[in-house]
Amino acid sequence: MAAQSLVSSTLSIRIVQLGSPRAPGEGLRLGTVRRPPRGVSKRDYARRDFYDVWLPALSPSPDLIKAFKQADDARAWRVFERKFRREMSLPDAARQLDLLAALSRQTNFSLGCYCEIEARCHRSILRVLLAERGASLVNT
Repeated sequence: MAAQSLVSSTLSIRIVQLGSPRAPGEGLRLGTVRRPPRGVSKRDYARRDFYDVWLPALSPSPDLIKAFKQADDARAWRVFERKFRREMSLPDAARQLDLLAALSRQTNFSLGCYCEIEARCHRSILRVLLAERGASLVNT
């Protein structure tokens, strides 16, 4: 029983920038982006460390992205965060987040976006939403 809990405690979700080198033991990489990488053949997404599976339902809506890109101050970020949380509370997105939180206690995987800075990216909000659901997360 102790060996099983030791193994379970090491399973987790890693939050990553898509296209960055994979960490050892990272597992399946999920792309939470609205669009696939430009100029990259579909068969090369995984080989080039973008993603193995595409989950656009966990990315901000096109309208929300457009609004956020027009303003980059702290107030705009708070508005973006509130609106993105609202989008992620819709049934399809909420079920996917629940599933990922449950899977994090069974296997390693990662999810990410193209943004360079996590603190100003929707993946930072996904990290919090997953933690609120009891997901096991790697702190980076």
